[in-house]
Amino acid sequence: MNLRPITPADNSAIAHVIRTVMPEYRCVGEGFSINDPEVENMAAAYSGPRAGFFVLEQSVGGPAGAKQSFSGALVVGGAGFAPLAGGEPDTCELRKMYILKEGRGFGGGRLLMEACLAGARAAGYRKMYLETVTAMTDAAAVYRKFGFVSLDWPLGATGHGGCDRYMLKVL
Repeated sequence: MNLRPITPADNSAIAHVIRTVMPEYRCVGEGFSINDPEVENMAAAYSGPRAGFFVLEQSVGGPAGAKQSFSGALVVGGAGFAPLAGGEPDTCELRKMYILKEGRGFGGGRLLMEACLAGARAAGYRKMYLETVTAMTDAAAVYRKFGFVSLDWPLGATGHGGCDRYMLKVL
C-alpha cells in the first residue's frame, strides 16, 4: 500500500471509490456524501490551506474493482480533512474515508487515518469530527482504535442527514 496527496489526475478514480463503497452500505439517497458536489473534483475541494486529501494505492495486480492512477498503481481508497462546515474554527471533519472492498484488510485504513490526523494537527486543528452510519462497523472500530468517542448528536452543518453515528477526537 502506498499513500500520497491527491492530484487532479486522481479525481475520476476517487469518485469511483466513493460511488462504489457508498451503495455497498445503502448510502445513496439524500443526506449522504456520495451526492456532495466535491465528489467530481476532490483535488480542488481539498487544495485549501487547512485541508488535505490522501489517495491509497495498491501495486498493479491488486483489486479488480480499482482504477489505475497516473502512476500506474491502483487507487483503492482515500480520505481527507477540512474545516467542519458550521463548526468551531478549531474543529475539522474527517471526510470521505472509503476503501474498496478488495483493498480492505491490508492496513490502508491505518495509513489514511494517520495521515489525516497528522495533517489536521499541522493545520492547527484541536479536534476532529466525523459522521458515519451504523452499518460501517469496521470503520467505527478503526475510529475507536484511534481515540474517537461517540457523540449523541451531530456537530456543524454538513448536510449529511443520512448519517446516524457521530464521533469526535481531541487532537
